[in-house]
Amino acid sequence: MTIKKVVLAYSGGLDTSVILKWLQDTYGCEVVTFTADIGQGGEVEPARAKALQLGIRKKNIFIEDLREEFVRDFVFPMFRANAVYEGEYLLGTSIARPLIARHLVKIAKKTGADAVSHGATGKGNDQVRFELGAYALAPNIRIIAPWREWDLLSREKLLAYADKHGIPVDFKKRKGGAPYSMDANLLHISYEGGILEDPDFAPEESMWRITVSPEKAPAKPQVFELEYRQGDIVAVDGKKMSPAEVLTTLNAIGGRHGIGRLDMVENRYVGMKSRGCYETPGGTIMLKAHRAMESITLDREVLALKDDLMPRYARMIYNGYWFSPERTLLQGLIDASQAHVNGTVRLKLYKGTIMCVGRSSPRDSLFDTKIATFDDDAGAYDQKDAAGFIKLNALRMRIAANRGRS
Repeated sequence: MTIKKVVLAYSGGLDTSVILKWLQDTYGCEVVTFTADIGQGGEVEPARAKALQLGIRKKNIFIEDLREEFVRDFVFPMFRANAVYEGEYLLGTSIARPLIARHLVKIAKKTGADAVSHGATGKGNDQVRFELGAYALAPNIRIIAPWREWDLLSREKLLAYADKHGIPVDFKKRKGGAPYSMDANLLHISYEGGILEDPDFAPEESMWRITVSPEKAPAKPQVFELEYRQGDIVAVDGKKMSPAEVLTTLNAIGGRHGIGRLDMVENRYVGMKSRGCYETPGGTIMLKAHRAMESITLDREVLALKDDLMPRYARMIYNGYWFSPERTLLQGLIDASQAHVNGTVRLKLYKGTIMCVGRSSPRDSLFDTKIATFDDDAGAYDQKDAAGFIKLNALRMRIAANRGRS
């Protein structure tokens, strides 16, 4: 296909630097680079310098600080649903992809580009997430996925291509770097591939970047308080914070106490199983605290309905359907449920564990002490009512037992 201009999701690493040159050579097109700062660390500005070094014009280099947008518009809505994939994964990589797709399309429209490109491999989930997001927002956009087109299918071939075309490669990458691949953002760091492809291999302690091991965590527990407003955290220990500030603060607290490590084998959307290791300290705290806040503010059946829908919602995010009509519809229900999720939660962290030690919602709590008490309730609850309640719920089982059914 004829491509005049393409927007590339660019990190400045080996893969996307090779892709940049490959796009120019293969399609003879102008390349626009887009680098999203979503809290991955100090790799953003080097990406600008490298793009310039590779001949990209200054006006065609876009670097955007999306940390607040990421947490406010993607992470927080997801945590209102208590989303967990396959019982464990807090979706740190998955939730970042629709944000990047949104800005790829936005920049493509702004610059008049007729295509977007990404560095996701043809085996993973990210190709699906990027492209479903792009098509949902720009149905006629063209997408170039080099890993599905080229023959540079090994690290050695990528390095040889870089050397041939004068693409700078840092020393660590040339010497092999980390024996696995990493993806980082404000919600988590993921590790996969390389030596982790053996699901029976225990990663070295040195792999973990933002959490200490529980054994090395402080011997003294830390207690702190989170304030909620309509399902979102708005303050930590009484200090008002923006969404990104909340997550940054919780990452620091959780990481210090060994919170949020995960080693799991998950089922990719494309059909294979994959082993991944994750660090999600702030997200792990958020999930525990949010469930505690909902425990006193949500009706029993509303909470049960949310729990029934959550696995499906989590799969939507994992599989790349953030912009789908079904996720949007479900989000509306979830957000409506959060109107009364207001109050405070007090947590205690100690050597990799989280315990809720207090929750309060003076205005919205459904916990009625006068009814729940084991002491004299002054007639607030009539125990005699329980007899009929139990008999009616036992009726079907009594009928079956009378028919000789076990």
